[in-house]
Amino acid sequence: MATEDALARARGGGLDLIEISPTAQPPVCKIGDYGRMKYELQKKEKDTRKKQRNFELREVKLRPKIETHDYETKARMAERLLQDGSKVKVTIMFRGREITYTAFGKRLLDRMAEDMTPLAIVEREARLEGRNMFMILAPRVSPLGPPKFSSLRDAEKDHKTGHDAQAQIEADDRLEDVDQDDVDQDNDSESEEQTSA
Repeated sequence: MATEDALARARGGGLDLIEISPTAQPPVCKIGDYGRMKYELQKKEKDTRKKQRNFELREVKLRPKIETHDYETKARMAERLLQDGSKVKVTIMFRGREITYTAFGKRLLDRMAEDMTPLAIVEREARLEGRNMFMILAPRVSPLGPPKFSSLRDAEKDHKTGHDAQAQIEADDRLEDVDQDDVDQDNDSESEEQTSA
């Protein structure tokens, strides 16, 4: 169809003549609402950007002589970052003569990798660079289970300890009742002995 005829036909319907494939011979066009088509393309682009995951590399720093509670705090932070979809670089910093005990750092990184197994895979094994030893953890596509330091586990533990505590209180109450019955029986027997005497 001639371009003038196509334009006249599109204007007659109150629409636009949209060029789909300009490189084809002859060029391919369609009649439609150009504003609506542009809006739908933008919407598709936005959806694809939203679905696209940007892996950001975040860092958690440790020292070789870290205490248990501090380690657990850092592990919970790494867990949160992994759950958000970021990669985590776990770094052990050696100061002064600590560099001679790199085995402690390696052991710590292995422990972190083991604790994060349900959530992450080791992307780069532990490696010493200068005075720092590091490894990189990447989040799993589908986690294998609850993480080691999860708040869900803590809540479950609290629930169990709460239940155990309640059971202990009930057992103590029963024991007190039994003891009170023994005391009452002893008092009764003493009063009988006094009346008989």
